[in-house]
Amino acid sequence: MSKRILWELLGVILGTLLMAVSFTMFLIPNKLAAGGISGLGVILYHLYQIPVSMTVFVGNVPLFVLAWIILGWKFVAHSVIGTILLPLMLELTASMPVVTSNLLLASVFGGIGSGLGLGLVFRSRGSTGGTAIIAQLINHFAGLSSGKSLIGADLVIIVAAGFIFSPEVAMFALLSLFVSSKAIDFVQEGFSFSKAAIIISAEKSDIISQGILDELGRGATLLKGRGAYSGEDKGIILCVVSQAQVSRLKKIVQEADPEAFVIVSNAGEVLGEGFGPNQ
Repeated sequence: MSKRILWELLGVILGTLLMAVSFTMFLIPNKLAAGGISGLGVILYHLYQIPVSMTVFVGNVPLFVLAWIILGWKFVAHSVIGTILLPLMLELTASMPVVTSNLLLASVFGGIGSGLGLGLVFRSRGSTGGTAIIAQLINHFAGLSSGKSLIGADLVIIVAAGFIFSPEVAMFALLSLFVSSKAIDFVQEGFSFSKAAIIISAEKSDIISQGILDELGRGATLLKGRGAYSGEDKGIILCVVSQAQVSRLKKIVQEADPEAFVIVSNAGEVLGEGFGPNQ
């Protein structure tokens, strides 16, 4: 087994463990059914005392069979390990103590923990099945986008919790789902410490790009463009700098061409020379 596969397996194990701890200590005891098969498990647990681990496992079996038949084995291949590990981790952490009965704290910290865990599973090229499979099946049959299908499937669980428990609990579950999605994005993208800049200059693009190379020590890509209104040829510079270098970049551009058009935006993830794993 290669080193990469071992790291991915470890990531799925840690991710499902973190999800299970978050459910056991925050979400399940406070009736926060924040979407997914696990959210359905929370509802069934409080109604019929069915363990959440059993609902997660049994609920995923028919989904896997349908996905295998309709979408092919490649789609479900990356979900098998995570789908087996999550109910196992839920069972192993079932005796952990409840941290708080405050719905706000439980929704926020439960959302953070489950989101970080699921993000780690995703980053390790895994999945925990559930509504992700439902979303793909809806997309296949109804033509809705996977994102809309996923939101719809989660909202059905949250609305059901609102009718069964209370509207207040459903609102906190929705908050938990929102926090969880942000935590997933954080694991996937990390803090945005890099900035992407697009600089459009009619005549000074060479001077600006040279300033970026000499003064900032960053590379740049030169593109050719044409103004839609003026029809004039334009030089376009694409570069990525650190957050601390943005003010120096703007000074270089201002000194070379005060009329230049500059766009600076967050770069969620940058890989390559000077950035990411290769820096």
